[in-house]
Amino acid sequence: MCGIVAYSGKSDQLLSTLMSGLKRLEYRGYDSAGISLINANTIYTQKTVGKVGVLEEAIGKRAPRIIGTVGIAHTRWATHGRATERNAHPHSSADEKIWLVHNGIIENYQEIKDKLVSKGIEFQSETDTEVIAKLIGDLYKGDLREAVLESTVYLRGAFALCVMAQDEPERLIGVKMASPLVVGIGDDEVIIASDVSAIVDRTKQVIYLEDGELIDVQKGAYTVHDFEGALRYKQIDRVDWDIEAATKAGFEHYLLKEIMEQPAAVTETIRGRIIRDDAQVKFGGLIDVQSQLGGIQRVVLLGIGTSYYAAKLGELYFNALAGVPAVAVMSPEYRYTSNPIDEHTWLIAISQSGETADTIAAIEEAKRKGALVTGVVNLVGSTVARITDAGVYNHIGPEISVASTKAFTSQSLLLLLHAILLGRQHELNFTQASEILNAVERLPKIIERLLETHEDIERVALSLKDAKNLLYIGRQYNYPVALEGALKIKELAYVHAEGLSGGELKHGFIALIDESVPTIAIATTDTVTDKMLANIAEVRARRGKVIAIANRAHKIFDETILVPAADSTFLQPLINAIALQLLAYYSAKLRGVDVDQPRNLAKSVTVE
Repeated sequence: MCGIVAYSGKSDQLLSTLMSGLKRLEYRGYDSAGISLINANTIYTQKTVGKVGVLEEAIGKRAPRIIGTVGIAHTRWATHGRATERNAHPHSSADEKIWLVHNGIIENYQEIKDKLVSKGIEFQSETDTEVIAKLIGDLYKGDLREAVLESTVYLRGAFALCVMAQDEPERLIGVKMASPLVVGIGDDEVIIASDVSAIVDRTKQVIYLEDGELIDVQKGAYTVHDFEGALRYKQIDRVDWDIEAATKAGFEHYLLKEIMEQPAAVTETIRGRIIRDDAQVKFGGLIDVQSQLGGIQRVVLLGIGTSYYAAKLGELYFNALAGVPAVAVMSPEYRYTSNPIDEHTWLIAISQSGETADTIAAIEEAKRKGALVTGVVNLVGSTVARITDAGVYNHIGPEISVASTKAFTSQSLLLLLHAILLGRQHELNFTQASEILNAVERLPKIIERLLETHEDIERVALSLKDAKNLLYIGRQYNYPVALEGALKIKELAYVHAEGLSGGELKHGFIALIDESVPTIAIATTDTVTDKMLANIAEVRARRGKVIAIANRAHKIFDETILVPAADSTFLQPLINAIALQLLAYYSAKLRGVDVDQPRNLAKSVTVE
């Protein structure tokens, strides 16, 4: 969602650091942008609707000579109020001496606003954020930290804040509650941002704020406090990737780069985690809880969006290999349904960003009920990584494009390894486990073979250029892949698509099939291939066009995307998913839409 960058340090680096940080956060999705700088005894503010480039152009025309050392910047994704300059951040106090940026949602903003209005304070925007600025301004008595701390007593909801005041020109305050905020520690400078991608070109030394913490920065030095004002010691961590990982590296789009990175992503996902001699899996992040796995009687896999479809695939892996029942659950629904969960339940939360609000809320509910809760997360230091009992990192580097690709492959693969880890404590024997793990180690080479032919998929995408509706069908392990494939083309190309099991066709969906509705059928060789071919024949009998993802061509396919065969039935779905990622990518490119930043979408959904 929205992006925050704030800086305290050197005047000659202030504007450039804020603007480069905003550009690094463009992948999160946004519709307006703004910046405020303390400049001598005044505050310079510029806000625009549209991309950061529009803001940069406006600043270039109007910016004064910068002599200040503190500034804040923001990219906004509209929630309260339309995308207008008036609603864009930063927002100010009534006297325009205090300015702030905000990620999150204030649930009781109307209540606070009504009280402030009754005191004669006027509002200029439709946002909940302006309420925070006006509240802090009303509470301010000469100490910005004290005013911000006092304001947190009144705020209910999610808020990451960066606040500055004209009367304290060398001071910057950051606050975290249920929305991510990370702090970069540089040479006589501090950068606060909503994620590390806005920081790593300046420093790799970071601290991660916890909920209920405030950072007070003055002249490049800082202290961290809880909401009661007490000091807290924070460990400095090191970001394990550099800025090159967050660039396009010569590719036309981040999305294509990230699809093409998947052989390396798989290699990093499994590195050091397979013990060949014992056909075992070792996760350093689970060592402290591994003794509890012997008592596990049920597994719950939690996710939303792409992470949920990885969870659906993981559900099949666990049920086939682990010796205990497993179920995938959409995290937004978890708290609102009856879930049998206790100390014998293992809940695995899956989140690329580690900041997904629905998943975080579900984790807290599961922990309250005594479950073992672990995470599968890509972002080191994220909220999910910190609040779970233990967890496993993907180690695949940043995923910049909004649509997830390499994270899905890595998540699915890690869930397969989790299932083997638990299965080896139950009934999964050495030979079975060894065969799968050997196939896993050969997977990067097979993905490379697929990617060598990726331009063939562009030709197939051309045949879908005018399609307005699509069906994606798969069975068994390819059913979740059909769901994910349909999601990808919806996200990227804005084409309505339905993912379903081939067995569902006759139960309603077949009524949709005619010459204008192509079907993408996953028909690679496995134990249900004959059933899939029968489903495809049903589509053809209704004059539906069939594009097959298959290991070999067949006379009943209209077109075929040939994919190499994996060395295990458990791994073929990952090959097929990558082919569907490429199909969605080329479909979006041919339609001329913004591939990396699809409309209305955000990379990290940090509010419910």
